[in-house]
Amino acid sequence: MTIKLYNTKTRQKEVFKPLVDGKASMYVCGPTVYERAHLGNARPVLVFDMLYRLLRHEYGAKNVKYVRNFTDVDDKINARAAETGRPISEITDETIQWFLDDMGELGALEPTDMPRATQYIAPMIAMIEDLIAKGHAYAAEGHVLFKVRSYKDYGKLSGRSVDDMIAGARVEVAPYKEDPMDFVLWKPSSDDLPGWDGPVVGGKSIGRGRPGWHIECSAMAYELLGDTFDIHGGGNDLTFPHHENEIAQSKCAGHNFANVWMHNEMLQVEGKKMSKSLGNFFTVRDLLEDGVPGEVIRFVMLSTHYRKPMDWTEKKRQEAEKTLRKWMDITTGLEPSEPSSFSIRPPLKMALSDDLNTHKALTYLNSTLSADPQALLDHARFLGLLSDEAREQHNTAYLKSRAGGGSSEMLASLAAKLDGARRHAKASKDYSEVDRLKKLLVEAGVEVQMSSDNVALIATSSFDPSKLESLK
Repeated sequence: MTIKLYNTKTRQKEVFKPLVDGKASMYVCGPTVYERAHLGNARPVLVFDMLYRLLRHEYGAKNVKYVRNFTDVDDKINARAAETGRPISEITDETIQWFLDDMGELGALEPTDMPRATQYIAPMIAMIEDLIAKGHAYAAEGHVLFKVRSYKDYGKLSGRSVDDMIAGARVEVAPYKEDPMDFVLWKPSSDDLPGWDGPVVGGKSIGRGRPGWHIECSAMAYELLGDTFDIHGGGNDLTFPHHENEIAQSKCAGHNFANVWMHNEMLQVEGKKMSKSLGNFFTVRDLLEDGVPGEVIRFVMLSTHYRKPMDWTEKKRQEAEKTLRKWMDITTGLEPSEPSSFSIRPPLKMALSDDLNTHKALTYLNSTLSADPQALLDHARFLGLLSDEAREQHNTAYLKSRAGGGSSEMLASLAAKLDGARRHAKASKDYSEVDRLKKLLVEAGVEVQMSSDNVALIATSSFDPSKLESLK
């Protein structure tokens, strides 16, 4: 089946044709590692994880190379080290593991390569020296800067002219710049900061320093994926200046670079931009520790097409939990099919092949495959849902809840109370007390299941026993 992807560079959906038949390559910009990943950081991870899964299914796992970097040399990391008094390596090692653990709980597969910037300083210096030799960069006061106007196509990715960018962007004004838009490839380091012997200009090193952010990705992509690769991805906040600068320096160094550019839209919380000042900023770990399962976060993220703004809301979280619980119940006792015997049904593959329409894919699972438990399990797992761990946790919680255990013995007592009210209502035809009890239970995060001869109360991840104290 033909895969179509929206190419930011051409501003249209295009048939994906890999450079090498039967193989695919992808580079995605990773995090700067100095703190926990916030919810917005998770969106590109999950978007390109889904693309990675689709490409692996199409070409085979061994034929897809996915590179996502870690920026472990950066001013923000230096500031965190100065603030805490901790060694930089300790901070970056810890933060990288946090990131991998958190994204793993969201069902994200690890890429084939996860380079750290500090492992590729030599290739960065080599690329910088090449740019200087070709007249696209210059040394000034211990810095090396890229000459933006030396690349005639600068601005094509983001669709702006250089003059418009100068007028509308915040650019660093520095006396050593030949042009306000020129950006740093190399900067000097003091003795208390990370540093390496700098590029050689005129037979002499310009001095101890560290790379600029943009050159890192260009050098790592070239070293790991070669002169040209298929897909470059990231959030649309990186389109300018990061990706624009990557293209300029890579092209001027003589590399063809990426064929397809993909960008995901940003994340909001309850319709507003996530920010600490608004009090709606939280990390992935915050949600996990608050009892929101990783699969719920993944489900909510995939429910919106990647090129549309993603709005995280409490309502969406609750709906995702309800849907996943239903899927868990439907597939209880089933084992996933062997990969060799599983093939994606055409409607699902058509949805994903049409520019990663994960919303349509999830709708298909919920509307059509709910009637086929085995197919539901297999296709949900292809989307990174219904993992063994999540199903085991669900089954354990479900059994405990039905037995009256779980979060509290309170549920067993309240189930009996609700059942008694229901029996009384059947005789009196007055269901007001039943409705009152159900409303309070739902508001407290309890799922109420009633059959002709049984009442079961199931604590969800948002269960708050304190809201039921008055019913004891």
